[in-house]
Amino acid sequence: MYDVTAIGELLIDFAALSSDSAGYPTMKANPGGAPGNFLAALNAYGARTAFLGKVGGDAFGTLLVRTLADAGVETKGIVTDDTVFTTLAFVTFSPEGDRSFSFARKPGADTRLLFGELDLSLIDGARVFHFGTLSLTDEPVRTTTQKAVAYAREKGKMITFDPNLRPPLWKSREEAREQILWGLSRADVVKISDDEVEFLWGITDETEAAGKLLNEYGVRLAMITLGPKGAYLANRNGGARAVCPP
Repeated sequence: MYDVTAIGELLIDFAALSSDSAGYPTMKANPGGAPGNFLAALNAYGARTAFLGKVGGDAFGTLLVRTLADAGVETKGIVTDDTVFTTLAFVTFSPEGDRSFSFARKPGADTRLLFGELDLSLIDGARVFHFGTLSLTDEPVRTTTQKAVAYAREKGKMITFDPNLRPPLWKSREEAREQILWGLSRADVVKISDDEVEFLWGITDETEAAGKLLNEYGVRLAMITLGPKGAYLANRNGGARAVCPP
């Protein structure tokens, strides 16, 4: 029995450490992909988790699967595809510390996952099914994710959703908005940032956004992250604020 099974992307995050005089960065490789990071964190707190996804038949794919397994996550649901490379993300920072993302994903292995490749026993054996939007940006993984969410709902699983908006991966803002709204309409629990709320609805008040999620989308628990200001959490019984640790 698993506490949470997630579907989505595994990728390598290259983070800039420094730049030479010509502007070329020195970069450090790190394991990445929001669903995998989420499961690894849950395991650190004692949960049992499993992952559904696809990596390339390359050194980075092998490393990511091993890293996830070392974190205690069940990896038998990860498919290896020798015809495509594992997705790479490049993260750079402005002088103010703001992140900027670019991706080598045309296509990346994570976008090639087929529904027929899913080990559905990992959904059957879980209490919670989690997904984000990086598995909604491209076909065939978009259809795979949508079918997996429908399957989990039919099985009575709690559905959790993290929009995790990455504009460079979408063909248009309209498509991104459409898919995020689709995810919100299927979720019991949503973790969404204040920037994503503003992107969707132009709302800058977190209590208004939480009310919209609860009343219009049927979300049972809304968690809105507020950067350095912490987070706002709300359900139908009320709301509460969590501050960032010093």
